[in-house]
Amino acid sequence: MRFPTFVPREEKFFFLLHQSAENLQKASIKLQNLFNNYENVSAKVKEIKDLEEFGDQIIHDIFQALHRTFVTPIDREDISALAQRLDDFIDAIEEVSNYLIEYRIQRPTEYAQHLATILVHSADQLEKATALLHYRGSKLKQILPHTVEINRLENEADQVIGRAMGDLFDNNTDAIYIMKWRDIYNDLESATDRAEDAANVLEAIVLKNA
Repeated sequence: MRFPTFVPREEKFFFLLHQSAENLQKASIKLQNLFNNYENVSAKVKEIKDLEEFGDQIIHDIFQALHRTFVTPIDREDISALAQRLDDFIDAIEEVSNYLIEYRIQRPTEYAQHLATILVHSADQLEKATALLHYRGSKLKQILPHTVEINRLENEADQVIGRAMGDLFDNNTDAIYIMKWRDIYNDLESATDRAEDAANVLEAIVLKNA
């Protein structure tokens, strides 16, 4: 999906970055729904895959626009980095959903449900932050409370992962079960890390442009 023709050329990057954040927000909500309502798994995983593929197209559009644009509204390196971090986030979400089928997971754990909720909150903050990228001057600092919250959410996720891994190894003897959930937890943690990476890029943009 290309940006609408009515979007001014200098605004196209902000539009596409926000569109990318909205898309990963949808993917995170679908992952949360999958964990909380564990039925029709294959169909729900397919919906997440479709969103990931749409996200790839948005990222492609961003890089194509960078290639065609001589002057960008913010540093092109920051546009590229933010686009990549948003893409990494949704890629991690899709990888988690794939594991559920590949590993024939029978039911999710409460830790996974908690982490999926954290991902939704992180995606919500990224959507709100990217919606503010078109601001100029000191108004751009309105992004910072959202990046602070994403950092807090990443710290919360680390604590949940620590408890999840401890429980996994302390209370299970099935090595295959341990391996499966270790991979799922690691990718859930990776998704929260990528959200924090995106927040760090947003903070850098504010520092350079506010």
